Amino acid sequence: MTASGIWFRRYARTGVPRLRLVCFPHAGGNAQLFHGWPSRLPADIEVLAVRYPGRQERMGEPCVESMDELAGRISEALVPYGDLPTAFFGHSMGAAVAYEVAVRQEAAGAGGPVRVLLSGRNAPHRTSPTALHRAADDVLVAGVSRLGTLGGDPYAVPELRELLLPVLRSDYRLIETYHPHSPVALRAPIVAYQGDRDPGIAYERLRAWGELTTGGFAVRTFAGDHFYLAPREAELTADIAERLAPVPTGPRTR
Repeated sequence: MTASGIWFRRYARTGVPRLRLVCFPHAGGNAQLFHGWPSRLPADIEVLAVRYPGRQERMGEPCVESMDELAGRISEALVPYGDLPTAFFGHSMGAAVAYEVAVRQEAAGAGGPVRVLLSGRNAPHRTSPTALHRAADDVLVAGVSRLGTLGGDPYAVPELRELLLPVLRSDYRLIETYHPHSPVALRAPIVAYQGDRDPGIAYERLRAWGELTTGGFAVRTFAGDHFYLAPREAELTADIAERLAPVPTGPRTR
């Protein structure tokens, strides 16, 4: 596997895709979150699910605890995929990572994503400081559990808890030490998604993502908690497909 390829789980489609949707998981999460998306999206959209270090196929690698480092490395890994337009979807921590990767791509003159879809995360200049990454294990797990669940409680299983907690703590260290003072406005349009019972979201703070784009902004709300995107997967992917439909097709010229 190439150095670039290790960063993405690629769900290849039949025929030539017109666009790639790059999906960024939440803190403690992994690429498996998006496993069902390719079958729900149009056949001409190829899904690249980001594989953060420290989990699944990359379990032997140390987690990245700096937003600058993580966004920079993902941006570099996306260079070989520049033959087609891309759109980004990020959930929770992944929303902030997706935004920062988009900032770097636009600054580098690489075109950047044609759409940036950000879920379950207040705008970075409107977030409240937290320090769960410094808390005791039980406090950290309780803080995460109050947001909702993807089903089951892996932290209740001792073997899984021992495996997952270091990754969760590292991810929280990354996102809780991320405080951009003057975030850059993207040229790409932004759509902000939320669950209507997400205790981590304040609507006005979510809407503040609109201050970070010159390309248009929209908010879409679904029924559910922080992890609404699992039970509402069909509705969410249908909305994404509709928003990506007008994107110009065909390969880019370099």
